[in-house]
Amino acid sequence: MLERWISTRNETTPIARGGWLDAIRFIVAFLIILHHFQGAGPIALAESLHPAFEHTGFLLTNLFLIDSGYVLMRLYSRSVASGDVSPADFLTRRVLRVVPAHLMMGLALVALVVGSGLVGLAPRNPEWFLWSQLPAQLGLVQAFGIPGGLGWNAPTWSISALIGCYLAFPWIVRGCARLGPWTWLVLGISAYLVANQLAHALLGYPVYQMPMKFGFFRALPLFFLGMALAAFAHRVWINPKLAGWVGILATVGLVTLQFYGKNALPSLVMISLIILAAGAMPVRRPSRLVERAALVSFSMFISNEVVRIAWFGVANVAIARLNLSEPVQWVIWAVGVALAVAFAFAFHHMVDGPLQDWLKARTRGRRKAAPAPVRSAYA
Repeated sequence: MLERWISTRNETTPIARGGWLDAIRFIVAFLIILHHFQGAGPIALAESLHPAFEHTGFLLTNLFLIDSGYVLMRLYSRSVASGDVSPADFLTRRVLRVVPAHLMMGLALVALVVGSGLVGLAPRNPEWFLWSQLPAQLGLVQAFGIPGGLGWNAPTWSISALIGCYLAFPWIVRGCARLGPWTWLVLGISAYLVANQLAHALLGYPVYQMPMKFGFFRALPLFFLGMALAAFAHRVWINPKLAGWVGILATVGLVTLQFYGKNALPSLVMISLIILAAGAMPVRRPSRLVERAALVSFSMFISNEVVRIAWFGVANVAIARLNLSEPVQWVIWAVGVALAVAFAFAFHHMVDGPLQDWLKARTRGRRKAAPAPVRSAYA
């Protein structure tokens, strides 16, 4: 009876573009934009709508990190374990995926701040643009205890932390290659709980509240949890109907929990169930629109803070000088959110996408090609 719903005998669902995993990627990227923009309106969304807008940032980051571990494990675990993709090759691929766009956005922000200063427009919060913080951020080393990285394009701390996860990924895959799916699952859950308890004992706060300088130690347990979920999904078939209901109930549970505070651990359970369910549902009719939206998600993440700073740097001056009403300010805010999404689509299709294609063409002949089930654009 149980094998009707979950089994190790049936062939598992392959990962594919244009399905729920892609949809989740885009939804998370859009919600991250809303979170970063929530305080820029005439009244912060956390005050005007619900306090959850203030604390959902860490949940979205958790989802982003778990999803990254899950997708990369589904895509690369077999080729890394077999040696078709070496640790150096894997790290090179991932670094080339994230670093060029990061540098372009970082330098664009530098040009914006310098250019604004030359025409007499000083930042409203100059403490966010201290030059001493910039080198660590541009070098993506701020998540490893190296001073710097505050302000500027601050969310890039998670990209810095992920580079450390990319470095660890091949060795984790090879070291755990012989583990069964249930052992993987127990190990992933246990590793996060141990990391969380250690953070409480040594630092006095949970692992998700670790400051930016400890970003790698915050990210690795979540990334590893995503890997464990993927290792489980590799070898355990879940009935798509069961997966659908689990995904719906977990989503409702995650949203409901936010009305009653942070609820970090229960929310983490809901996030894990959502990702596991999304990966278990076959993509019978891939959506080109969802696929394209997911491909843009990294550009949405890396560029939205730059767009926010640029847009509201101009908008706030206009609001103050023209004494614009609150409804007009909300329109300006909504236009800013839409502009962040539009800019990300334009940046991906005109700059980042073509650059990635060029880099892949340049490096393809230098490495041993490994089969991949889908084109990956996940950070």
